[in-house]
Amino acid sequence: MSDIALTSFQGQPALALRAPDGARATVLLHGAHLVSWVPAGGEEQLYLSPDAKFGMGTAVRGGVPVIFPQFNERGPLPRHGLVRSRSWAPVESVVRAGHAIGVLRFTDDMATRTHWPHGFEAELTVSLAGRNLDIELAITNTGDTTFDFTAALHTYFHCHDLLKLQVEGLQGCDYEDMPDGLQGQQWGDVLTFVGPIDRIYKMVRRTLTLREIGRRTQVATSGFDDVVVWNPGEAGAAALSDMPDADWQNMLCVEAATIVDPVRLAPGQDWAGMQSLTA
Repeated sequence: MSDIALTSFQGQPALALRAPDGARATVLLHGAHLVSWVPAGGEEQLYLSPDAKFGMGTAVRGGVPVIFPQFNERGPLPRHGLVRSRSWAPVESVVRAGHAIGVLRFTDDMATRTHWPHGFEAELTVSLAGRNLDIELAITNTGDTTFDFTAALHTYFHCHDLLKLQVEGLQGCDYEDMPDGLQGQQWGDVLTFVGPIDRIYKMVRRTLTLREIGRRTQVATSGFDDVVVWNPGEAGAAALSDMPDADWQNMLCVEAATIVDPVRLAPGQDWAGMQSLTA
């Protein structure tokens, strides 16, 4: 690890990844949190709140938080799990075959075992070139007991006007509205937004497209069964101390996730899920 050059972002150590074609990304060691992705010749694709808090024990609002081993408050652990507010170790930062690649790793410790008595290793790999970005989360059971977990890559996309944004590719997918637990099915192929949304779309197998005037982003997943679509809406944003009230109009979370059917890992087994983005 000693030969990995770190940079600083908002006072936090980070990996600055840059591909030969100019595509670049920044990943904090704090939470292995991707906070910026600029495709080659493009603009920033991720939303990062200007009021985001940084530092030990905090959760950064925006970018791509890593959720493991519990999604949200769906279980007894701290909200969104144990790894998004802890420091990860940089393992690799290289350019290979035209791709900039960064790898970070987190291993269970006394603090995580206080909440969750299991041995595990989490590894996040970020690879980018051109207009493509792959984010892979890999989990290994390093302990001697079987465990179940849920996970997500809580991706905040930047948009110019949420009310003019649409998501395509969810037609026919069953979903759960998280605030009230009601079940539904996506009727039309175009999902638009007029206010808050908080849904788990189940067993999503198609590539999704986020589309607004002059801009299109494709989202594909593998290993993850579900997709979460979330925006706090006007009232929800006003209740968040780390996000400007009006910024609900400039972001949408479309998250690769495995929530409905938790993953079960026996000792020595591993699992991996990937979210692939094309701008």
